[in-house]
Amino acid sequence: MAETRLTAQRRDPDDMFADKAPIPQTAVRRATDLTGVHVLKHDDLFMLSDAFGDAQDDRRGLGLYHGDTRVLSAYGLRINGVRPIVLRAGSAASYRATIQLTNPDLLHPLEIEEGAELVLRRHSLGVVRERLVSHAFTERVRVDNFTVKPERARLTLVLDADYADIFEVRGVVRERRGERLPTRGDGGQVIFGYRGLDGRTWRTHVRLSPAMALLDAGARVQATGEVAAAGDGPARLEQLPERGPVLLEHDWTLPPGGHRTLEITVWSEVEKRAGRRRPTLADDLTPAPVDEQGPAAMHRAWRRSSTSIETSHLHAARALERALADLRLLVNSGPQPDERYIAAGVPWFSCLFGRDSLITALQLLPIRPQVAQATLAILARLQATEIDEWRDAQPGKILHELRAGELALAGEIPHSPYYGTVDATPLWLMLLDEYQRWTGDDDLVDSLWPNALAALRWIEEYGDADGDGFVEYQRHSSKGLANQGWKDSWDAIRNRDGLLAEPPIALVEVQAYVYAARRGLARLAGLRGEEELAERQVTAAERLRHRFEEAFWMEDVGCYALALDGSKRQVDAISSNAGHALWCGIASPARAARVAGVLTGQGMWSGWGIRTLSSETVGYNPIGYHLGTIWPHDNGICAAGFARYGLDAEVRKVAGAMLEASMNFRDARMPELFCGFDRTTSPLPVPYPVACSPQAWAAGSLFHLVGATLGLAAHAGQKRLELVSPSLPELLPDLRIRNLRVGQAVVDLAFGGNGSISVEVLRRSGDLDVVVRL
Repeated sequence: MAETRLTAQRRDPDDMFADKAPIPQTAVRRATDLTGVHVLKHDDLFMLSDAFGDAQDDRRGLGLYHGDTRVLSAYGLRINGVRPIVLRAGSAASYRATIQLTNPDLLHPLEIEEGAELVLRRHSLGVVRERLVSHAFTERVRVDNFTVKPERARLTLVLDADYADIFEVRGVVRERRGERLPTRGDGGQVIFGYRGLDGRTWRTHVRLSPAMALLDAGARVQATGEVAAAGDGPARLEQLPERGPVLLEHDWTLPPGGHRTLEITVWSEVEKRAGRRRPTLADDLTPAPVDEQGPAAMHRAWRRSSTSIETSHLHAARALERALADLRLLVNSGPQPDERYIAAGVPWFSCLFGRDSLITALQLLPIRPQVAQATLAILARLQATEIDEWRDAQPGKILHELRAGELALAGEIPHSPYYGTVDATPLWLMLLDEYQRWTGDDDLVDSLWPNALAALRWIEEYGDADGDGFVEYQRHSSKGLANQGWKDSWDAIRNRDGLLAEPPIALVEVQAYVYAARRGLARLAGLRGEEELAERQVTAAERLRHRFEEAFWMEDVGCYALALDGSKRQVDAISSNAGHALWCGIASPARAARVAGVLTGQGMWSGWGIRTLSSETVGYNPIGYHLGTIWPHDNGICAAGFARYGLDAEVRKVAGAMLEASMNFRDARMPELFCGFDRTTSPLPVPYPVACSPQAWAAGSLFHLVGATLGLAAHAGQKRLELVSPSLPELLPDLRIRNLRVGQAVVDLAFGGNGSISVEVLRRSGDLDVVVRL
């Protein structure tokens, strides 16, 4: 058969549905830049706004979302016809924000020549927007007059709701949409509605107190998103042009030193096909009282019940605190009552992801093993039981992504759930093993054992379709992912000469995951007394390790190949995927140091971390999604792999770079990824314009890095915690871990640096040996 190799320029049009692939340029309409976007979230409700607190720039997908549906697409505030000046934008917590604004110079609208009359001098009014996301979005807008005479404050509010599916916001263009229902309301409330092609009816309620003047009695008056130039320069008081949705107004005269307040509450509800209503608040017209303490109490409980990591290094402490808060922020309600999971990331992936959820749970085992328990259970319940090519499903397979928006429920995309991932199934088995190591929870293992055996059958029967011992992927769904590993963009799997790999594709990291899954399953089977299964898995893992070394090793560069293509040829790009082989222990000890040297050396090392692809590869792009950017979770995995082979200097190098990078991002928040520019030319890490932030496995990467540097290894069954070659990055002088749980025991540990490591057990509750192996 003739060989076929795809060029890097070719683009499969079906890949517009690729979840983590860049949106094809022909379909780009919106959401092209997330720079400067502020996120507030609680449970399934999240708000994306700009620094002013507005949501009127559709290039960035701003608005209020309930899950996968945007229930408020325009939300803009103007004072005296112009946009205020931002004094401070930010949030004290992930669910609450305070935005402080003031007015620019305001000139008389009829005087357009030089020397126009100054109506209101800049900085005369103070505007504070206090907002909270709980089970509703609420905002209190307070306007203060700081002058010695009465001043006019004309407050204008712009509202709309487009009910766009998250895939539409990201750029998917649909042939047809559902029906926008007539907008109803008065100055005290506005109600938007939409009937989707999935048979559901959405309504968004906006309650205003005091009531505002509705500038069109039919609630259909249009308004612009930008009224006048923002900034310190003069802006003229002028009427908003008519080209938008609903416009409301207050026209106040504030006495000297006086103030007025406007309160806004937004909530949504959805009726399912059978007419059953699922409101987010209790009543159709009257919202339930906003529980301001609910999110705060939940975050406090999360912190108290998690392992804490403390350091005297203030920036590192702030990054770790932010990471833990972000992980609570990303908690969503599951499809069934009482189910909870950590969503992959906001805004694009606020949903259940197999791979992301599993890796996040692995990262958090020393911090919060409850996450692993919940993740294992929900993914087991949704494990595939039949062949379904539309959803890339086979029996025993763990899902890739579950969506609940209109496109999924109407059958326009296969995410209901979609199973097009080659790595989630072995990762599920890896997590089951590691969870038992940390907790000793044999009951959960017993209850999920049928799922574990089903996952093993998928690996052996469907994952290894050609019987060569390697697990490969090739999509079957017309709307599925072309690439089904963690680098799932259309152009990620390539050779050093830039040519793309032809499927079916066997990724290097997937073979490593399968190796670790088999080893872990063997250990669990041994604990259950299933010796024949245990022995069979040990033998299969060893056979895989030998075949892996023969097929994937590239002696000329001292690294493992990215993949094998459909002809079983090496896809010879040098990539970060090879580091995952070290993490799982499949790599030869004699070769591990060479791999680490490549990943932290010329081409792969940016100075801010390990790139996804070597800069010496044709098609390298420091702004390409998987073509040279830096992913924190990927670096955490590589560092853990280095630690496994005793490569302590490389561990410290990666951990130090990641901690330094986190200090340069807003709120010390680790983004999903950032650009791979070299540190010698980019003295600060460069943000990736559409990265999710917060993002689960990016936040979890900091804890993974801490675990790698300290060499944490739990053996709950033996009541033992090992610290294997513990060390600290140079920038951290000390570290304290409190409430670290291994089985039923809890321990507090202190670590000191300054060239050598010191370890002290501060507190121990329960039966646990702490063993330091230098």
